[in-house]
Amino acid sequence: MPDSPAPAAPPAPVTSPHLPWRGVLVATALPLREDLGVDYDRYAEHCAWLVANGCDGVVPNGSLGEYQVLTPEERARVVETAVAAIGGERVMPGVAAYGSAEARRWTEQAGEAGCSAVMLLPPNAYRADERAVVAHYAEVAAAGLPVVAYNNPIDTKVDLVPELLARLHGEGHIHGVKEFSGDVRRAYRIAELAPDLDLLIGADDVLLELAVAGAKGWVAGYPNALPKSSVELYRAAVAGDLTAALPLYRQLHPLLRWDSRVEFVQAIKLSMDIVGRHGGGCRPPRVPLSPGQEATVRAATEKAVAAGLA
Repeated sequence: MPDSPAPAAPPAPVTSPHLPWRGVLVATALPLREDLGVDYDRYAEHCAWLVANGCDGVVPNGSLGEYQVLTPEERARVVETAVAAIGGERVMPGVAAYGSAEARRWTEQAGEAGCSAVMLLPPNAYRADERAVVAHYAEVAAAGLPVVAYNNPIDTKVDLVPELLARLHGEGHIHGVKEFSGDVRRAYRIAELAPDLDLLIGADDVLLELAVAGAKGWVAGYPNALPKSSVELYRAAVAGDLTAALPLYRQLHPLLRWDSRVEFVQAIKLSMDIVGRHGGGCRPPRVPLSPGQEATVRAATEKAVAAGLA
């Protein structure tokens, strides 16, 4: 008699696509040697340490990573170092540049290195209008990697208002937005106009407010120094557990607010030094904190350490 037909293979499990911009993504500070050269070995170790302490990934070459003062060779190697340390699915580089063509080239470099998404500021060499902003994001999105917009109207003077974000998302140019305006009311307007656009917390000191409003991720600064307590805060906040989140938020806020100050790089690196990590110096034109600023950051960091938050 003929052979019985082979049993049908079970259907493949349905899995959600990986969205690499969700969760706690640390905008990494960049360890420098005493001669201000990049310490790639320390950077690789730092990326691995962050993931080991509960963070979901890293964002190299953001402002906290001092990308503006890196050479092209350094900037590319920073991305490659992060990917080698923790895997490309956990690395979302900043690809900001004055020109759209250059930003696209950095996006292509990220893709070649194995990254799964990139973060992009609007044009920031001048106060671009809406047509220029849309063209900029369209050019970079054409490189083929998912793009997360970065709205920082304080520094760029270009404001990605909710209506513009909805247009960029509707035209397929962006998948999420790092919101740094500080205006937490925008979270609700963005959700109304573009419900499938992922909102990412962009400033540490509005974490709780934006988490409660539905944020899907946090592009974070202070986890560079305090990853475990920062991740605990984020997880509690997005779960709506205010009983756990609010006291922790109040404890950390004297440090988190430095993420929105001009001296955020120096402050976060100082906190890293205090907790036993390597923060170190910054490249010019950044200068060290003033004595008063240093004393404030040091006192707040030491208080967090004493409370068991490091």
